[in-house]
Amino acid sequence: MIIPVRCFSCGKVISSSSVKFEEKMAEIRKAGREPTPEEISREMDSLGIHRYCCRRMILSHIDLIDEILPFS
Repeated sequence: MIIPVRCFSCGKVISSSSVKFEEKMAEIRKAGREPTPEEISREMDSLGIHRYCCRRMILSHIDLIDEILPFS
């Protein structure tokens, strides 16, 4: 569905960071390559996402809203 507003484990607000993170990853992919683990880690650090629970929320999110909308 959509990214949760807060991390399920610690309660930190992550939705705004998730949007910025996805934009940065889209820029890298637009250059024709996949982001490396070092680039992903660097971007998360620059956004202030240091806890592994928050990183998990952003990295494991799958956007399914476009697939669900036709059924509503």
